[in-house]
Amino acid sequence: MNQPGARSRRTVSTPRGPARVSLWWPRGPVRGTLLLGHGAGGSAWSADLLALTRLSREGVLVGLVEQPWRVAGRRVAAPPAHLDQAWVAVLEKITGGRRAVPGPLIVGGRSAGARVACRTAPEVGAAGVLALAFPLVPARRGGGTGPSRLPELLIPEPLLVVQGHRDAFGSAADVAGALGVAVQRTPDGTRRQVVQVAGDHSFSSDVSDVVQAARLWLGRVLPAQNAAEPGQGVDNSTQNG
Repeated sequence: MNQPGARSRRTVSTPRGPARVSLWWPRGPVRGTLLLGHGAGGSAWSADLLALTRLSREGVLVGLVEQPWRVAGRRVAAPPAHLDQAWVAVLEKITGGRRAVPGPLIVGGRSAGARVACRTAPEVGAAGVLALAFPLVPARRGGGTGPSRLPELLIPEPLLVVQGHRDAFGSAADVAGALGVAVQRTPDGTRRQVVQVAGDHSFSSDVSDVVQAARLWLGRVLPAQNAAEPGQGVDNSTQNG
C-alpha cells in the first residue's frame, strides 16, 4: 500500500462566508473524490473523519470541508438552510472549472454533516452518499426525542449509513428499521444500506470498522481505476476559491 500523497488546502468563498477544504491526494491515479462535512459539536475533525483520509492510499481523493461558521470560530452551528447553501457553493467551486477535482463525486459527513450531504446530494450531482452517525431523531431538552429525520435519507443516490449500535440519536437497528432494510455487518450491492459498528454517536475509540465499511462500499460505487492523475485540474497549494 502506497503512502498518501500531498495534502493541500483551499479557502472557498460562499454566501455564508469563507469555507475551508483540506484535500488528501493519492500518489497514483484517482478513482474518485470523497468530500466529507463535520458535525455540529466537538472539534472540527473527529477521529472517524480523519481516519477516512487513509483512503487516499487507495486511489480516493479525500476532502474535509469546514463550514463557514467553524472557520469563523463560532461555537454554535448555523441553521440547516445556511449549512446547505454553503456546502453547495463549496462543491460547485471544487468540482467545476479548470481546477476541478476528479469524479465520480461521493459526498458525506458525520451527524449534521451527513444530513447536509443527504439533503443536497441530487443538487451537487453526487454518485453516492456516505452518512456517518446519522442523527435519525433529535434529542429534546427534558428528555424524549423529536420527529424522525427519515425523509432526509430517502434519496435516489446509493446510500451507506454507518451507525453505532448504541447511538442515542438512533441506533443502527433504528435507522435500518426506518429504512425498511436489514442491519449489515459489511456493505453489499443494495442501494440503501446500514452497517452497524461499535460504539455510540461518537463511535468507539477504534474506528477501523468505520474505515473498513467505507472502503468496501467505495469499492462498489467507484471504478477500480480512473484516468485522472493526482493533482490533475487542481494544484496542490493553498488557494482562494
